Amino acid sequence: MSMTSIMAGTVGGLIVIAGTAFGSPYQGMEMELHHSGAEGNSYRLYANLEAGARIDAVYGNATGELSIGAADGLQFYQNSAGGNTSQAINSAFFQFVPAMEWDSYVSIGALYQNGDPFGSNNLNDIGIDWTSFEAGLALETDNGSWFVTPEDAQGEELGGRVFIGQFTVAGGSGVGAEDILGQVNLQGKDADGNTWVEVGATWVPAPGALALLGLAGIAGRRRRA
Repeated sequence: MSMTSIMAGTVGGLIVIAGTAFGSPYQGMEMELHHSGAEGNSYRLYANLEAGARIDAVYGNATGELSIGAADGLQFYQNSAGGNTSQAINSAFFQFVPAMEWDSYVSIGALYQNGDPFGSNNLNDIGIDWTSFEAGLALETDNGSWFVTPEDAQGEELGGRVFIGQFTVAGGSGVGAEDILGQVNLQGKDADGNTWVEVGATWVPAPGALALLGLAGIAGRRRRA
């Protein structure tokens, strides 16, 4: 059974389609360094959207594979008390297992199981094999998704962006676009309630921009020498 038919039956009309809607509210991806500590560099991935827009699904399919992986030689930090999605991240446990706060996991909007900064967390997932991700390797799927329904408040943009996941890289440079590579597909609604889709959304700059970043890093190291 295809991902489209599975999701349509599961969430009552949410259909993953190919292509990008005209006038999409999507404004790019942002990989933000949130914390650096013994477990590594913790990045939070956001999708930037116009005011009033929302995300209902993050997915991979035959048109565009979803892939989020640490750069060569690096791995994601996975805490045994955590889980694959924000539904498994109980922030009340952070005082007992402090390192759990830096677990790697995915979400839409809600940071933790309690829904923060929203009132609840109704995230679901389907079709994803989490085995590699649990082992610190890449999260990949061409027929899977994590999603909410269009009625769930957590899909709404907050300050112009929607939280997609947290990824802690053991080691690394402290620059998200260097430490984490990949792409995702997104589906949601604009402020007028029209469905939009973005295939191949990525936070990684184009090769030319990466080269400039590399030169800037070299120059910075020379200045500090």
